[in-house]
Amino acid sequence: MTKILLATNNKDKLRELQVILNGLPVELVTFEQFPGLPPTVEDADSLEENALKKAKEAFRRTGLPAIADDTGLEVPYLNGRPGVYSSRYAGQGATYADNVRKLLKDLRGVPARRRGAQFRCAVAFVPDQRSHHVVEGVCRGTILESARGANGFGYDPIFLPSGFGQSFGEMDAALKNTISHRALALQRLKTVLRQYLSGVDR
Repeated sequence: MTKILLATNNKDKLRELQVILNGLPVELVTFEQFPGLPPTVEDADSLEENALKKAKEAFRRTGLPAIADDTGLEVPYLNGRPGVYSSRYAGQGATYADNVRKLLKDLRGVPARRRGAQFRCAVAFVPDQRSHHVVEGVCRGTILESARGANGFGYDPIFLPSGFGQSFGEMDAALKNTISHRALALQRLKTVLRQYLSGVDR
């Protein structure tokens, strides 16, 4: 079994990553096996650059092929915000609830037709010092006026994906993991990983 590092300390993301990547002939390890590693400073201007920076640093520090993602909620009415600042939209150390409250406040009074949004996820895979791969998944939808549901995490309770009557916060994990931005990106990543693993096996 090939060891691959999932380079995140976010337990909610880890849970989704592990479920979606289940079935590949790999041993998925986490930062728990490498205590004391400093966090990557996510200071890039794009999700893709942040994901790649995290994966490259994880590979350099552990020597293991590394997967990292960066995810943002983009609202055209707010000129694409929160975007790369989604996890800290309400400030450093903000909780999920803090970020949700700030977004709802910023959209207070905005009609439904102008509350369009998309979740975008960039996932980077760094197998060695010479190569890397970045894939993307997008899920479009609408920002609700109030939270619905207690499942998921982050902005899930206020994000209504297009074509569905349930928010991400109301969906069970099985459904969300077939349509979400992260799921779509990881399905593309699976193709990359299968190609990589076929080369490792030769």
